[in-house]
Amino acid sequence: VLLRAVNTSLFISHGIRHDTEITLHLQGGPGPIRRVIFDGALLRGVRPDERAIAGHIAKALKEPVPTIGQMKEINSGLFHSGGGIKETIQEWKKDNVRIYILDADGNKLDTESLNSGSIGFVLSDDMPFTDDEKEIFEGIERVSLGDTWLQGHACISIIHHQLDHI
Repeated sequence: VLLRAVNTSLFISHGIRHDTEITLHLQGGPGPIRRVIFDGALLRGVRPDERAIAGHIAKALKEPVPTIGQMKEINSGLFHSGGGIKETIQEWKKDNVRIYILDADGNKLDTESLNSGSIGFVLSDDMPFTDDEKEIFEGIERVSLGDTWLQGHACISIIHHQLDHI
């Protein structure tokens, strides 16, 4: 699920989206939670196949988790940091990123509002958001791409399509 999200977020035919960043929140398994960030503007040496992407994530997992707020570069454009979704939301708010939570039960996404500034979308993996995560999202607009629950990488494709045509 996460590998497809990275692939769909960043790669286009014969290139990388330089205006896109994806943050993976790794909260399962042993050890502290961490974030792995792929920054399309800086990313080098990553191929658009799931095995290659998995290798880069595995490299991050072998490293000690940096403290929350410290972004440590692993490769060009690949970073990791301690913390979870709460820290990402706080950082985005501080950086004036307009945040939307993707939710099939939310309001229809108004593409007219997407035409300027930094935008951040939060979507879940194959599991719904927990009650604790929903608390973090208090006051953030929930938007929908339709009545049907879609896979995350499909949502990313739809959003990129809409952004590409603004």
